Amino acid sequence: MLTGVKVLLLGGDARQLEVIHKLCELNAQVTICGFDQKKELHPRAVAVELDIRSFEDLDALILPAVGTDDDGFIHTVFSSESLQLTKEYLLALPNHCTIYTGIAKSYLKQLCNDSKYRLVELFERDDVAIYNSIPTAEGALMMAIQHTDITIHRSNSMVLGFGRTGVTMARTLQALGSNVYLGVRRSEQYARAYEMGFNPFYTKDLEQFVGNIDLLFNTIPTMIITAQIIEKLQKSTVIIDLATKPGGTDFHFAEARGLKAILAPGLPGIVAPRTAGLLLADCLSQLIHTELTMRRDLR
Repeated sequence: MLTGVKVLLLGGDARQLEVIHKLCELNAQVTICGFDQKKELHPRAVAVELDIRSFEDLDALILPAVGTDDDGFIHTVFSSESLQLTKEYLLALPNHCTIYTGIAKSYLKQLCNDSKYRLVELFERDDVAIYNSIPTAEGALMMAIQHTDITIHRSNSMVLGFGRTGVTMARTLQALGSNVYLGVRRSEQYARAYEMGFNPFYTKDLEQFVGNIDLLFNTIPTMIITAQIIEKLQKSTVIIDLATKPGGTDFHFAEARGLKAILAPGLPGIVAPRTAGLLLADCLSQLIHTELTMRRDLR
């Protein structure tokens, strides 16, 4: 239970609705801002305006998947009002308050660093990232089916990156009968990919392996699918870039060459917001409970 814990949620999308519900069910004192266009919310959630007084007695401040943009503005699906997180608001927080988000851009990181508040990036956690890789892979498959005229079965697909999303993506394609090439960086990754039944190769040798690929999925957040690589691809190849914006693909060159290249970050919140929200809610409630227990033990 989170009885007595005071939480403020600022903005977000449908994933936040599950977080609100979970925290309310655990008896936390939940205030919300940026949900004025959403009619059906948990009856214990208290809607407030963006005001400095709302920050003064919090245990946790919860921001959306991408905490703020580069100017501090917060994404709000269920409100037309503009929410901007400034240093003035953060300085009103009590010292023990923890700030939670999915991924923090430089503005939010600098703001928390200057204000000396603990910032937790949930998507950097292995457990959250692995759970999120499931709806990511399903969403990527949906896009692949929509934008091709072939089956996944017996296609030649390629996944770049042996991280949490890359492994799930490769295994999902393999389960559907695709011939999967998996780009890795290290020798132990190569060995594991081989053991799992993929066709491993080192990403430094990417140019040698892309000639017969039907579907190319990238999870590496640096420029890897360059113009030089794109020149080697078949005209029918579809690129689905799952990396954080701006991705790892030269989209301008792909368009000029007539290839379909799609930047698709944040798929869990698009294709399966309820599932993604439940995962975030479980993780957040556990983290907040742990923080509460630690503070009580120190008293």
